[in-house]
Amino acid sequence: MSEKDNNPINSITAGTVITGSVTANGDFRLDGSLEGDINLTGKLVVGEKGRVRGNVMCQNANIIGTIDGNLTVNDFLTLYATAVVKGDIVVNKLAIEQGALFCGTCRMQDELSAAE
Repeated sequence: MSEKDNNPINSITAGTVITGSVTANGDFRLDGSLEGDINLTGKLVVGEKGRVRGNVMCQNANIIGTIDGNLTVNDFLTLYATAVVKGDIVVNKLAIEQGALFCGTCRMQDELSAAE
């Protein structure tokens, strides 16, 4: 069994609308719409047509679509040029491409640890 087999990828395709929270061990790609919270042990990818209306907690994230809620990313977050994020972010490392829209506050996890 390869390392990839230990980290399954869940996928919601474009045109799919889900109401309810998602909890998963592994990675998750969203190209549809989700109204609810996401809690992952792996990486979240929100595709260009993907939309989340809820709070997100994950290890890593690539946001290409829209999130309307707070994000807590334990390691690395990338906001691509087409990303729209309306909510607060707590992250360890952050990259934002030119053109991405972000409305909220951002706190670095290391900053939070140092303040305690």
